[in-house]
Amino acid sequence: MRDKVVVKWGGGLITEKSQLCTANREIIHSLVDTIITCHNNNMDVILVHGAGSFGHLRAKKWRLNEGKIDPSNFTAVDSCTTQEQAVKLVRKDMLTLNSIVMDELTKADISAAVLPPHMWAKSTGENFEGDLQFFASAPEGIVMVTYGDVVDCDEPQMFGILSGDDLVTRLAIEVPNVKRLVFAIGGVDGLLRCPPQRATEDDLLEIWHPGIIFEGEHQQNIDVTGGIGLKAARGAKVAQNGIEVMMVSGQHPQRVADACIGVATRGTKVVSK
Repeated sequence: MRDKVVVKWGGGLITEKSQLCTANREIIHSLVDTIITCHNNNMDVILVHGAGSFGHLRAKKWRLNEGKIDPSNFTAVDSCTTQEQAVKLVRKDMLTLNSIVMDELTKADISAAVLPPHMWAKSTGENFEGDLQFFASAPEGIVMVTYGDVVDCDEPQMFGILSGDDLVTRLAIEVPNVKRLVFAIGGVDGLLRCPPQRATEDDLLEIWHPGIIFEGEHQQNIDVTGGIGLKAARGAKVAQNGIEVMMVSGQHPQRVADACIGVATRGTKVVSK
């Protein structure tokens, strides 16, 4: 069985996060080449992508990360009048974003299969319920794809956001032969000591573990998951299981490719301690 790498394309990287349902096709196209590099180096890929403007904006408006809440908290917007309708719209939007990703894979002659989480997963957080066997048993050369999504939950919550960062944690740890987890992120080279607007090139943390303090930027007005802090925490847990974890700039595809195949590159190596 060939070695595997789990790759997370951040939602803020592959979309214009402040503009509703706007994909960055140029970035997606460039990232597809990194998968070809993996295959050329005898590595299979499990790809997880974020939501960006296809999920976070509407989910934030309707507080879907909080589950079912009193409908009097909301004002109808356009054709959306309830949280339940918002759930359907976000799922539809995520399928649209995923179709763009799948289209770029197809154009590059990469065979891929997608498993939308709302069809196979339940509950939120890293202890979500769901069978990962399809990812483990994928034929050689087939890219298995999934993404952050709105999933069903037990009462009284009813629904919630399953983050792509929780998905990659479980996939990296539980799928056999995964050697690396790579976060391709937007706007920064990795984890920084201070927020990007104040950072210089010297503020990149080349190695990070949970004992090192950093000032991450979390766009709470947009984001309905945990931002860079969640990625760091989940990455440390994966590293604790003997898997290499890197955070690199997705705007430099060669860095993503190098991180995937184990070549030293600029970014942050996440370790457990």
